[in-house]
Amino acid sequence: MAGEGSTAPAAGTEGTDRNRTARVPKYYRLKRHLLRMTETLPPGTPVPPERSLAIEFDTSRTTVRQALQELVVEGRLERIQGKGTFVAKPKVSQALQLTSYTEDMRAQGLEPTSQLLDIGYVTADERLSRLLGLPEGGRVLRIERLRLASGEPMALETTHLSQERFPALRRSLVRFTSLYTALAEVYGVHLARAEETIETSLANPREAGLLGTDVGLPMLMLSRHSFATDGEPVEWVRSVYRGDRYKFVANLERPAPPSPAPPAASSAS
Repeated sequence: MAGEGSTAPAAGTEGTDRNRTARVPKYYRLKRHLLRMTETLPPGTPVPPERSLAIEFDTSRTTVRQALQELVVEGRLERIQGKGTFVAKPKVSQALQLTSYTEDMRAQGLEPTSQLLDIGYVTADERLSRLLGLPEGGRVLRIERLRLASGEPMALETTHLSQERFPALRRSLVRFTSLYTALAEVYGVHLARAEETIETSLANPREAGLLGTDVGLPMLMLSRHSFATDGEPVEWVRSVYRGDRYKFVANLERPAPPSPAPPAASSAS
């Protein structure tokens, strides 16, 4: 018997709240319509103006703006200042493997180029000392580059390497378009493995300006710690990729199940 002041649930209603379907906001219905539309139109097709969409769907321009903004963030639409909103190009798909940016872009049929933003020496703090295997206070070559694919900004990359291990690397980079090629040709260093982490971040004003996107747009932030065939650390790289133009693909394999333990030998009684 229920206690005083308590109310037992009516028969057949238990779990109703748990199974009830949430109401779909108006902006989300509009977003789904626009998404279906973008899937049938070629990249570069203009999207109707906010005012036209608001009239067509009998909603406010604020609602339209919210739907469009989410599709821009997801990389489905592209907003060009002063021109309007357009169907975006498909994202560049990159496999997670130990290859150079040059190799990755050419595999996609894109022409890779780099713009050198800054190159110089910094003093290794405790973290860089540990990552690069050099004494704290040692010299580290820091290379910051803007990565482009067929002329479109894709990523902002900052690489750190030990000056002691790679003397005169700064001059060698003039001769080679790929850092990994320079390491192999000049120093005989070949990369064997890397530890890579992927996180999300929001574009700060400098990143947004260099990458041609909006402040606060989601970015993919990669940190790569690479090692050579001799097991020694080679580089530590921090890269910020445009989340609206880039996606990463990993091929996963399920590990083989462990072998069953052999049966215990029986002992004589």
